[in-house]
Amino acid sequence: MYYLRKANERGHANHGWLDTYHTFSFADYYNPSHMGFRDLRVINEDTIDGGAGFPFHGHQDMEIITYVTEGELEHQDTLGNKEVLRPFEVQRMSAGRGIRHSEYNHNVDKPVHLLQIWILTQKEGIQPSYEQKSFKDKILNQNLTLAVSPDGADGS
Repeated sequence: MYYLRKANERGHANHGWLDTYHTFSFADYYNPSHMGFRDLRVINEDTIDGGAGFPFHGHQDMEIITYVTEGELEHQDTLGNKEVLRPFEVQRMSAGRGIRHSEYNHNVDKPVHLLQIWILTQKEGIQPSYEQKSFKDKILNQNLTLAVSPDGADGS
């Protein structure tokens, strides 16, 4: 049975520099009725103030997908990647056996708005990896676009 959960029913926290909504239990928001869906663990909608962000922190055995709707998010990680994620681009980070990264609003004068999705890995302990791709043309020309998949189908 599926339940339509409205946006205003999600968990919410405002940390001053970060205004965040959690679809599933996350951080200080705990709701035993919303712990995830199958391998899907996190769908967070974040707005980060100019120049603010998350300092280096670690993840393991998680697939993390980030999509910016407004603004620019700067990503840096222990694999040597340093990128700026912009609207219409999708970032995939496979945390694998362990990765550390930071995420900061690239602009000091305006917020960045993004969605972050976490999915359990199919196999634990894999080599960490990172990829960022633009889907601007597909997104602007189609109603739905496959951006992330386990096998890279259709350029995902």
